[in-house]
Amino acid sequence: MSYLKEVKFNWNSIPDTRNNEYPYNIPSLRGLDNIKLESNVTFFVGENGSGKSTLLEAIARKCDFNIIGGKDSLIENPVNEDTLSSILMLSWFPKIKNGFFFRSETLFDFANYIDELANDPMIGRGQAYKSYGGKSLHEQSHGESFISLFTNRFGKEGMYILDEPEAALSPQNQLAFLRIIWQLEKESKAQFIIATHSPILLGYPDAMILTFDQNPIKKIDYESTYHYQVTKDFLNNRGKFFKYLFE
Repeated sequence: MSYLKEVKFNWNSIPDTRNNEYPYNIPSLRGLDNIKLESNVTFFVGENGSGKSTLLEAIARKCDFNIIGGKDSLIENPVNEDTLSSILMLSWFPKIKNGFFFRSETLFDFANYIDELANDPMIGRGQAYKSYGGKSLHEQSHGESFISLFTNRFGKEGMYILDEPEAALSPQNQLAFLRIIWQLEKESKAQFIIATHSPILLGYPDAMILTFDQNPIKKIDYESTYHYQVTKDFLNNRGKFFKYLFE
C-alpha cells in the first residue's frame, strides 16, 4: 500500500514577479496540477536538468526529511528560499512520519555526521553505527557503504526518497538493491520515490515511471524509456555506435 497518494502544486501562491524564476519555471513542472502516485515504487526519469531531482528534494523537504540525508539528523538543512516545496501539498492515507532521504552526492557529509555521533561519549560507536553495518561508512567502499545503508538503515514501514542510488553500485549490486526494495515493499509496507538513470532499477516490476522529458511530466512504460532503448541498442549494436562515435 502506498502512503503518499498525491502531490499537488499551488502555483497561485507564487508572486507574479517570480513566475519566470527557477525553480518555478521548470518546463516539465510548470502548470502541473498534481501527480498521483499509483504504485509503492515510483521512478523519476529524465535528462540532467529536467527537474526530477528538484521535485524529489521538494517532496523530501515537505516530508520534513533532512536533505543532506536521513530524517531526524541534526545536520542543518541548507537555507533555500527558492525551494519548490513552498508550493507543494501532500495528500497522505495514512499519514506516516518514518522514512529516509538519500542523496548520493551528499553521502560523504552524512557519513561525517554519523562519525561525529560515534565520537560523542553519550552515544558511542555501537549505537551510532548500529544502523550502518556496525562501522563507519567511511571505512567501507563507496558501493559497500550504499548497500550497508540500504540494508541496515531501511528497516520499517516508511517513505524512502532516493536520488540516484545507483551512483556507486555495480550492476550486480543494483540487482541486490532491487531485492532490498522488494523486501521492504512487501514485508515492511514501504513506499519509494526514486530518481534514477539506471535501466536496471527501472525494470522493477509494477513500478510507476514518470518521465521529465515531457512537458508536463507523464507516465511512461519501461520499454519506452530512453534509458532502456539506448542501453538495448548499444548492447545489440556496439559496432554501429562506435562507428558513429569514433569515425
